[in-house]
Amino acid sequence: MIAVDFFCGAGGLTRGLLNSGVSVDLGIDSDDRCRETYVRNNPSVSFLAVDVRDVQYQQIRQYLGNIDCNELLFAGCAPCQPFSQQRKRSGKPGVGTLLGCFSEFVQEVLPGQVFIENVPGITRVSGYSTYRRFIRTLEDCGYEYDEGVVDAKSYGVPQNRRRYILIAMRGVTPSLPPKVCGPGLLPFRTVRETIRQYPRIRAGQQHSSIANHVAADISEINMERLRHTPQNGGDRRAWPSHLVLACHSSDYNGHSDVYGRMWWDKPAPALTGRCHSISNGRYGHPSQNRAISLREAASLQTFEGDYIFYGSNKHIALQIGNAVPVKLAEHVGRHLLALRNGASASGTSRKVAARPSG
Repeated sequence: MIAVDFFCGAGGLTRGLLNSGVSVDLGIDSDDRCRETYVRNNPSVSFLAVDVRDVQYQQIRQYLGNIDCNELLFAGCAPCQPFSQQRKRSGKPGVGTLLGCFSEFVQEVLPGQVFIENVPGITRVSGYSTYRRFIRTLEDCGYEYDEGVVDAKSYGVPQNRRRYILIAMRGVTPSLPPKVCGPGLLPFRTVRETIRQYPRIRAGQQHSSIANHVAADISEINMERLRHTPQNGGDRRAWPSHLVLACHSSDYNGHSDVYGRMWWDKPAPALTGRCHSISNGRYGHPSQNRAISLREAASLQTFEGDYIFYGSNKHIALQIGNAVPVKLAEHVGRHLLALRNGASASGTSRKVAARPSG
């Protein structure tokens, strides 16, 4: 099976698919700043810096050779900001337009496998949305598909990260990959298991020998706030009154995760593109007075320690936070290979469609 990773970013999906045994021939992303991270860590894969709205399939085809379309996987994990609960307004073209373009590629090429990943809100857009048009395209093109909201922690990712995923196939009845962690299965992985090996550093410090083990600098007032935040899951509700932000005054109880610390023995909260900042979520280190480092964030996204990120710290945080967790992608890849090769897989397709006759 050979894959094209649309919207590949830093390569979380690509790396997971490669680990599973799926060959990835091409990654496509409009942000050329991801190129160095992607290419250096995935040297066997070509990187095409182009907006999918401006690319023709002939440009993609040259990277694939004469592949049987049944063995082709199109994976589309479009940027999810327009549907994120943390971004209610979207004044520019977003995932809807991108998913529409991806749908056109699927319709033109008819790859044997299609995989998409996004935030759950993609399915809740009112009206005849791009998502619903995409589903109709799959049905019209003879795909069977299964879809649902999964939590990455069920697949060995030490993070509470709920995502919508869809697997569509031609000639095979698909299912979602079975969970591997949870009640009656393996225990969920925790923050402690994932980042405890990294040596102590201070806020604003870069470790001398561990790549990307750098923590953002913190202002004096925020450092004082962090010192008053209890270790191992504490939050701003423990602060003395003189440290409380104006927006949190008058007994305001919302958004207690902001400026909070992670728990050692639980999965981390969902990481975003600002996961290196204590003011943007529960991204404080469980016991050190700093935010988690970029290396620790990458580990919570299940990138191995030798997967090095390049660019400014701000952009590296975006690369990490936007990535598909490697372990989730690996389980999807293995499951797709098992399905295509005829191995038994748990679950059944909830939505079955055949190409209309005539």
